[in-house]
Amino acid sequence: RRLLTIVATLGIVVGAAPAQARGDDDVRIHGVAVGTQSLQASPGGGMQADYGFSERGRGDTIHARWTVDARGLPTRYDAQGNDYWKVPLAEHFEVDAGKASWKNRIEAGSADWSAAGAFYLPANAPPEFMGVLARALLKAPGQRLKLLPAGEAWLERGTRVAAGGRMLTLYRIGGIQFTPVPVWLDDKGETAAVIDDWFEVLGARLEPLLPRLQAAQNAADQAWSADVARRLTHKPAGALLIRHARLFDPRDLAVRADMRVLVQGEHVVRVDPDDDSPAPPATEVIDAAGRFLMPGLWDVHQHFAGVDGTFDLIAGVTSARDMANDNVPLLARVRRFDTGTELGPRVTLAGIVEGTGPLAGPTDVRIETLAQAQAAVDWYAAHGYEQIKIYSSFPPPLVRPIADMAHARGLRVSGHVPAFMIARQFIDGGADEIQHLNFIVLNFFPEVKDTRTKDRYTVMAEKLQGLDLASPQFADFLALLQRRHTVLDPTVSVLEDLFSGAPGRCARSLCAMIQRFPPVTRRTLLSGAVAVPPGEEDAYAKALPALLRLLKALYDGGVTLMPGTDAFAGYTLHNELALYVQAGIPAPQVLRMATLVPAQVLGVDGPGQRGFIAPGKQADMLLVDGDPSTHIADIRHVWRTIKGGQVYDPAALEQAMGLSR
Repeated sequence: RRLLTIVATLGIVVGAAPAQARGDDDVRIHGVAVGTQSLQASPGGGMQADYGFSERGRGDTIHARWTVDARGLPTRYDAQGNDYWKVPLAEHFEVDAGKASWKNRIEAGSADWSAAGAFYLPANAPPEFMGVLARALLKAPGQRLKLLPAGEAWLERGTRVAAGGRMLTLYRIGGIQFTPVPVWLDDKGETAAVIDDWFEVLGARLEPLLPRLQAAQNAADQAWSADVARRLTHKPAGALLIRHARLFDPRDLAVRADMRVLVQGEHVVRVDPDDDSPAPPATEVIDAAGRFLMPGLWDVHQHFAGVDGTFDLIAGVTSARDMANDNVPLLARVRRFDTGTELGPRVTLAGIVEGTGPLAGPTDVRIETLAQAQAAVDWYAAHGYEQIKIYSSFPPPLVRPIADMAHARGLRVSGHVPAFMIARQFIDGGADEIQHLNFIVLNFFPEVKDTRTKDRYTVMAEKLQGLDLASPQFADFLALLQRRHTVLDPTVSVLEDLFSGAPGRCARSLCAMIQRFPPVTRRTLLSGAVAVPPGEEDAYAKALPALLRLLKALYDGGVTLMPGTDAFAGYTLHNELALYVQAGIPAPQVLRMATLVPAQVLGVDGPGQRGFIAPGKQADMLLVDGDPSTHIADIRHVWRTIKGGQVYDPAALEQAMGLSR
């Protein structure tokens, strides 16, 4: 899930001094040291950076040199290295004779270099380069700059924090991402730190200040989010009546024409045929005009950060499950979702537990002993979590004990199949659910033992053609899934993006939307695929069709499937549902999987809760232009999202995020 976010972030963050060599800055993800960045003056003027990180066998490595003019605008930039998926990259930009030109794996272009100039933002840059932009913006008229290849950036000054003998100032750069990008500069204008929900770059001497920097930055981010929520949440003064809707009921898959739904406060109070009788006094009316009305969508695999919650509401996602996060900040974010000071869905919580070692995932909940396992389960249960997610480096001998501990506290158990186990063993150990379809494939290839690196994806592409869905082995495994009522969270879109694209091109799951994104954001969301190993082109081309055949076989075998994304929020879920239909699952059944099934599996389908539209249920629903029960692609055309009786206009939310229409 964090692939796109991490890749996008690494092109825009900062973390080293601009003018001289100094000690390496630490690069950390979720507090875990994963790399360094070094900066020094390059021969002949300018600067050079050596930057790299590695987590779970993935990570960027960038060696870059650049020069700037008196205004701080880059006049030359050269970089070599590899991206997050270890795909080689090279980039060149220069200004010569009044012409700027650039070439990287995403684009090649040129532009007249006018007297005003423009700031070239590399497609692949070390963290420091956003500090270069911050300093150029400080010099620019009105603190605004045109960007190359496209876009415009602007600068806002924020709070100041004392750091020993110097002061650090928070600057927020607009026009780069959906939300302002934070940059800390010291009183000499040198880059001090960058911090976001997942990623930290700062020197060791500043690490004791990290909580203060985070608090100041979070306050600014939350004020921004609260303002967006205040402006774009519509709460009816009285009752809300939706008239003349085509109502989808996932219980019987029926679509009933010309229905009306009366909402009072957060709950539905009446659902019946619309007879054109007058609305009750003080009732706000939404005329659906024949639009498709359905229960709010679920995304059962998210890792909330940034404005993920906003994009969920844009896409009609009113319920979600967070499948691992920085726990204390996550709990605070969910409270903001619930109180309406930040836009987002209702969230079910899954707490991660991981093992130790260099390939362990980015979390501080690392388990080596039974006592640590019990402490983690008890903490999660005490803080309202509904399940435990076991991750890839978790010790196999502790799977059964921690599953028993979790079940004793009423928690579900799911996760990646830990390295050196196969799916059958994970289920036998107590897993109620498995994330990611690739672990189902690898169940049949036990020779693939260490699944903690990107091999768990790339090896799967090579092995898929050898998976015989008509074999006794597959039938036996399918019977196990049925007997144990094991649930699968396939995340097919993530696998499609890895196998069906090419480095430097848009992820397949976002191609329908990405042209509407702000120019710089669009650019940072490219490069979501792995490089195809030489000789494996045919296997990779056949990977997605084979995965879809597997998905259909699981559905036909009665296995419970719940759609999740583990990728860009909102829009990716629409693509996930389309892939299920492409696999041969009927569209009405897919809509049931995305609404009623997660509510049932996660235990929130009872009185006063959700999963379908009926009296007494929470008023979580969406109105769609079109009919996704017959044409699943129509699910992309969400006209209104309603969560707890409050109404959101997706077009207005997209505009606030900088999307074009």
